[in-house]
Amino acid sequence: MAGHTHRQLAVLRAAAAGHVEMTCSREPHLYVDGLACCDPTLGHQLAGLLVPEPAAPRGPGLRVPAVLTAAGQAALAPPAAA
Repeated sequence: MAGHTHRQLAVLRAAAAGHVEMTCSREPHLYVDGLACCDPTLGHQLAGLLVPEPAAPRGPGLRVPAVLTAAGQAALAPPAAA
């Protein structure tokens, strides 16, 4: 979990639980439980860890479920024992 803020990890956990949507756009906006995320830069920060789940039709600005990438799953994994 090193390298990520508490807020980023909270959003990743919420996405893993199916509570996060994001817009299909170059600058994604996040919604948690249907409410707009109060930190507009958070979507940009997490762009490599979250992806919009494919939906039809998929157009600019469409809100779709956010899913974790492999990197997002790794960020939530407990640290390996040394």
